[in-house]
Amino acid sequence: MTGKRDIIVGIDAGTSVIKAVAFDLSGTQLGASSVRNTYVMGADGSATQSLPQTWKDCASALRGLGREIDDLSARVAAVAVTGQGDGTWLADADNNAVGDAWLWLDARAAPTVSRLAAGPLNRARFEATGTGLNTCQQGAQMAHMDAHFPELLDRADVALHCKDWLFLNLTGVRATDPSEASFTFGDFRTRAYSDVVIEALGLSHRRHLLPPIMDGAQKTRPLTRAAAEATGLPEGTPVSLGYVDMVMTALGAGVHTGDAGAACSTVGSTGVHTRAVLSVDVHLNDAGTGYVICLPSPDLVTQVQTNMAATLNIDWALDMAADLVAEFCPRPTHAQLVGMIDNWMAKSRPGALVYHPYISEAGERGPFVEADARASLIGLTATHRFADVIRAVIEGLGMAARDCYAAMGEMPTELRLTGGAARSNALRRVLAASLNTPVRVSSREEAGAAGCAMMAAVAIGAYPDMDACIAEWTTPLLGAAEQPDPELTPVYDSLFTSYRQSRQALAPVWTGLAGHRATHLRSDT
Repeated sequence: MTGKRDIIVGIDAGTSVIKAVAFDLSGTQLGASSVRNTYVMGADGSATQSLPQTWKDCASALRGLGREIDDLSARVAAVAVTGQGDGTWLADADNNAVGDAWLWLDARAAPTVSRLAAGPLNRARFEATGTGLNTCQQGAQMAHMDAHFPELLDRADVALHCKDWLFLNLTGVRATDPSEASFTFGDFRTRAYSDVVIEALGLSHRRHLLPPIMDGAQKTRPLTRAAAEATGLPEGTPVSLGYVDMVMTALGAGVHTGDAGAACSTVGSTGVHTRAVLSVDVHLNDAGTGYVICLPSPDLVTQVQTNMAATLNIDWALDMAADLVAEFCPRPTHAQLVGMIDNWMAKSRPGALVYHPYISEAGERGPFVEADARASLIGLTATHRFADVIRAVIEGLGMAARDCYAAMGEMPTELRLTGGAARSNALRRVLAASLNTPVRVSSREEAGAAGCAMMAAVAIGAYPDMDACIAEWTTPLLGAAEQPDPELTPVYDSLFTSYRQSRQALAPVWTGLAGHRATHLRSDT
């Protein structure tokens, strides 16, 4: 045993996987352990997850990390936790779960969102939070519960988010962070709860359910004896409550390194597009969409637009190809099909089709909010083949990213890219040309876990402030800039006009199809 406390553990409890990642105090990743997450999708639009199981899985991931890292228990200096954003995780007076959590994927609050969005206080709510109302958010979900499932809120003593629930199990402390508190119930300028926002949501009588706000870059709480026994980490270890996973990932990948105009996109199952600005420079669009999410730096926030589905669109197209091939011969693996993408891109013509990547059954939330939005492919002729469809899907992700950044103001001067799709040459080339900006890939493997670990590093005094931590943990990991293709840029400029015009024209079609589904299509077919 070394006796030296030189490791920070970052926990990233995502929608698909719960990860525990070890970093040394200079930001080098030493090892990781993960446990597959489980949740249940219902025909009624529900998406739920067990609170006790989530804590068990988190503890399992931490024990697994202990098997990966020699003397982890003796070396750990701090633990930090982030997790999937939005959603509603209710606990009772004894800190036990009140049913299953409603995840950000849950679409049941759609009618309540429509009602609140049409209310007289919604613009004031948006001006305070900087965040458009959608079905993902705890505020909308609690308002829907209050109207349709009041017994859930009656039984609850506190309303938490995923990372807050894990922090409670780690420390015994009820809290949430400034990021989720302000974009759901507060004001991003003050990083505190707002009476106007809570009233606009119709939840003034439920305000007692909102936990205290704690900044994990400034304060930690000790690991409890029970949590120590469950995780294998020493009792009393400082635990930092991180900000929501979207900004933790952006922080770890380089959304803020002191370079004006830089932005960060995380292109994974979903697409998260962020830019760091001073709170006084936030651009609030007329449509009232997007998020403003605080960063763990004074007066610095991120403007965020999020696509409900990003690489899920590519997965859908490849699954269709696999299904067809499997009718005649052995089914190809997903990896084999991914390996064909560059070949298909080379066989197809740029900008020939318009694809709207709204493949999620929950619709879209960035840069517009529409639960009935659905994917579409426009411009097909008899000459188009599968390669053209694959290109259109990938170009659709580029168009969606541009649509999101346009809603936040000017295009970025440089895009930092993270997520699984960052490894795709085809997608990087499309994104660079779609935004007409250089792309740099962060080599940080686990950006979300790194972002919250950076908060813990500052909280325990390993760095004097976040900027000093960024200079060592983040900036050196940014790769060389990949310049936009000058031949593709004008093609995508023209394509974007058709992309946006057609998605605006499709709105009444989505509404009509939703009515058609409700009337004529059974939910189990």
